[in-house]
Amino acid sequence: MGERNPMSMAERADGAVELHAHQGQTVGVGLNAVVVAFDDAGPRVLLANSGEEGMPALPSGPLEAEHRTLEAGVRSWVERQTGQPLGFVEQLYTFGDKSRPGTRRFVSIAYLALVRGAADERPAAGWADLYAHFPYEDWRDGAPGSIALLREDLQDWAEDAGSGTKRGRLARIASAFGEDGQRWNEERVLERYELLYEAGLVAEAGRDRGCAVRARADTGVPLALDHRRMLATAIGRLRAKIKYRPVLFELMPDEFTLFDLQRIAEALSGVRLHKPNFRRLMESQGLIEETGRLSTQTGGRPAKLFRYRPEITMERPGETA
Repeated sequence: MGERNPMSMAERADGAVELHAHQGQTVGVGLNAVVVAFDDAGPRVLLANSGEEGMPALPSGPLEAEHRTLEAGVRSWVERQTGQPLGFVEQLYTFGDKSRPGTRRFVSIAYLALVRGAADERPAAGWADLYAHFPYEDWRDGAPGSIALLREDLQDWAEDAGSGTKRGRLARIASAFGEDGQRWNEERVLERYELLYEAGLVAEAGRDRGCAVRARADTGVPLALDHRRMLATAIGRLRAKIKYRPVLFELMPDEFTLFDLQRIAEALSGVRLHKPNFRRLMESQGLIEETGRLSTQTGGRPAKLFRYRPEITMERPGETA
């Protein structure tokens, strides 16, 4: 006899798709989008209508039978809820933790999208400061003042545990927050958020546990459900990706100065970059070329305008993923 398929798909009366697992358990399938843009105010994230308890939320909705693909579904939900069309989109991560808030099991498939500029075409759409949700992640002007206090609270949380757990917690804190001789790694956004969540220092921890916690205001603005965890995952992915893939250009206009390009790179990574090294790197990779025109909007000496050369990426094996 063939092996019994433990999971099947079914369409609900409202058009949403559910997975049916063992013992009649249903698993809802949700699509979520972390949409990032950049404007004069810095990196922005797109929020839709308020989610549970009035908290802001990422654009999201269930997978529906009419969606030809998962990506088509997430594009549809973003445009439906915010009016924002999407360009670059890639699957970010699948979140299926049993501890996710709610009474039924839910699988959320999150996507990362990058768009040029921010266009509020509907009142429901809102571009928020990305670092309002993670203020301790912005090191462009040096270590944020909250970092020392967060480290102290995390140390207290570690000290409250038994010896074995304490050692593990201290090691995680040192790795994520750059202590004990370890450097600050800007890519470990999710690890830092999860530590703060476990220690009860973010508002979502108290909401999910149904009890009071010592959440700190300087840990950032909370989001509905596990959307801030998704946003943390997206920031970490983007910070890693800009080091080896030309995703920055998905946020750039057709023509730009090297100053503008570096400014976006710094805003996303949350750290300052060495100007000569950055420029040498851009020029040596062959990803940009001069347009022969100058920008007079720099407020000083006119700067050369460049454009992205997408054909150079196509010419290099292994750089299309």
